[in-house]
Amino acid sequence: MFESLTFMALVVLAFAIIITGIKSVPQGYGWTVERWGKYLRTLNPGLHFIVPIMDRVGHKQNLMEQVLDIPPQEVISSDNAQVQTDAVCFYQILEPVKAAYEVNDLVRAMQNLVMTNIRAVLGAMELDEMLSNRDRINTELLEKVDDATDPWGVKVTRVEIRDISPPTDLVDAMARQMKAEREKRAQILEAEGEREAAIKVAEGNKESDILRAEGELEAARREAEARERLAEAEASATAAVSNAIASGDPRAINYFIAQKYVDALGKLAESNNNKVMMIPLEASSVIGSIAGIADIAKDVAANGSPANQA
Repeated sequence: MFESLTFMALVVLAFAIIITGIKSVPQGYGWTVERWGKYLRTLNPGLHFIVPIMDRVGHKQNLMEQVLDIPPQEVISSDNAQVQTDAVCFYQILEPVKAAYEVNDLVRAMQNLVMTNIRAVLGAMELDEMLSNRDRINTELLEKVDDATDPWGVKVTRVEIRDISPPTDLVDAMARQMKAEREKRAQILEAEGEREAAIKVAEGNKESDILRAEGELEAARREAEARERLAEAEASATAAVSNAIASGDPRAINYFIAQKYVDALGKLAESNNNKVMMIPLEASSVIGSIAGIADIAKDVAANGSPANQA
């Protein structure tokens, strides 16, 4: 009886020991196996058996992409502006062995590594550059952190800066500066508009002056032509009268006398000093001279020209 109970106890104990050697690894995980405290192998997702007592599971590593929150911290920029930043890091364990045995406390190590690189990258920038280059900051952080975590068997997929918060007084100063810049640009645009308008007005005045000068030039040219034709007509008339005088016609002499007489009367009439003029006028002599002029004109028209009469 005692022997049978002992046998049954041994069987149960053996069965329990065997059961402890069966391991089921869930999907997305990798378990390390240690024999007498030394790494032996890695168990992939599925059902596995390890040697009881001699082997044990060392570390259970999550192989899925994980999110690591980075605590907020204060950073001083290169222009001595103090801002508060926080970030988030996405990573994935590719080699469970390195993640388990190359670093102690992987999560804490990555947090400190990302925070240190944030201070290094942002501290080399000015505040304006820091606020306007989020993509470049994320890219630089990703390159630095991914290179640093490569010996740990970790692949960093993304590092994102969630917020960069300057102090309130600095935000107010930036708002005033932005307002001043916009007012400055508005004044510059207004001045450029006035300058363009003045240039257009000046060009219009220039074209108007050119057209006016061309018109005056054309008028002067026509007036000169008119004076030239009038001079030619007077020359022809003088030639005709001279021929008449040469031929002994007394009417030509009367023409010159009447012309001088009429010119003198016109000058006296244009004078501003004489309000009343009393001039002896021999109307019959003037009329006779005009009649003589008419006769000379008729003779010239009948015979062609004074030169032909000569």
